[in-house]
Amino acid sequence: MRPHVELIQEDDYVWHGAELPGGEGRASERRLSVDEEDGSSSLRVDFHTDWGRGPGIHHANTEYYVLEGEIDYGGRKIGKGGYVYAPKGVPADYLKVAEGTKMLHYREYGDAGYDAVESVAAAKRWSDAREEVIVIDSDAMKWDAVPNPGPMPGLYIKYLHVDPVTGFYTRLVHAEQGWSDHRLAHHPCYEEAYTTQGHMEYNFGTLDLGTYFFRPARVKHGHFTTMEGGATWLLRSDGELKNWYTQREWVRWGGDGVNYTAEGLNEEPHEPQRWSSSTHDLATPWRSEEDMRQMNAAWQFQIDQGQNNAPVKHQGQGADPSIIAIMKAMDAANLQGGHGDGHSHDHDHDHSHDHDHDHSHDHGHSHEHAPELDWGWSGKDVEHRDERTGEHAHNWGTRVDWKDGDPIPAPIISSLPVRSRSRGRWDGDGM
Repeated sequence: MRPHVELIQEDDYVWHGAELPGGEGRASERRLSVDEEDGSSSLRVDFHTDWGRGPGIHHANTEYYVLEGEIDYGGRKIGKGGYVYAPKGVPADYLKVAEGTKMLHYREYGDAGYDAVESVAAAKRWSDAREEVIVIDSDAMKWDAVPNPGPMPGLYIKYLHVDPVTGFYTRLVHAEQGWSDHRLAHHPCYEEAYTTQGHMEYNFGTLDLGTYFFRPARVKHGHFTTMEGGATWLLRSDGELKNWYTQREWVRWGGDGVNYTAEGLNEEPHEPQRWSSSTHDLATPWRSEEDMRQMNAAWQFQIDQGQNNAPVKHQGQGADPSIIAIMKAMDAANLQGGHGDGHSHDHDHDHSHDHDHDHSHDHGHSHEHAPELDWGWSGKDVEHRDERTGEHAHNWGTRVDWKDGDPIPAPIISSLPVRSRSRGRWDGDGM
């Protein structure tokens, strides 16, 4: 399982000698993300000299995508946008790469191993091998409109490879300038992308040339606004990309500091001091008027199509949604005076309650009989059927074998993901 990487700029990665066994020439790689369990990896590779190796068999499902320069696969030369998919265990022809070429290189379900063969025709496939080698000039392909582009049109796609068994697919995606999606989504599969062109803003930062993320299954993300010139990515997922949307989201967490206070470390005996934080507290509004115009337009487009929706709300503005959620739960438990009917009273009354006195109420009396608060779906209601019993129960970020009719698992909260030192930004918006 690969860790969550979001959002990072490739310039923040160090260079390593490229792991391309059996080849002649010199190249370096940046390791965008790596699965240390099975060897899967996503790499940016630069070739300092002409490079090449003869025909052979890859130990992993292997992909090459040319960002700049030229490759020659078995006599077919392709420049920028060239794409080669070589399945695990399937004999592949020779590959030559011109000096100065820059490419994305992916290995899935295996390591960098490569077994040389005399010729493709004479080599035997592995017994469990399937699919065939794919060679594509993606620059010559036409953009197709995405069938379900979100709340508004303006999203386009070029399919490079789709696994007919697992649904794993690699594609180029382009969002037109002004395309926006105000919703947050999570998916049953992982999603990774490298930005090849343009500029988009979203809750984890700025997607521009050379930015990258790897997002495990179920990690929530979103609030996209596409800026001048649009944006393009090479995007991969290890299964069919189902979109499960959330809006008006909130997170609050806290605890008791026992050896520190707001003023710093305090090892002297003192009462534990309560602290709490929320995504609302952390989110200093950074969206421009144009961002908000786009998000509101996306919301209005969906309303005009007769879809259910909730108004666009940006974290850090107005009442803290975590407080509203707590108040609603208390209403449902009849803790708000006058609500004796037990209904949830789903309205946005602003319980700001700016009282200066401490409501901690930690006076030593038991809270064993505290009422059950109604938060909506919770606990097992939001679990996938295999969440605690399946092969990957130890890792919620693994692809979910989900089909229509199954319960939809709740998103994984990623409160402070890895971020780029030089260009990334995380401000809590939409978590």
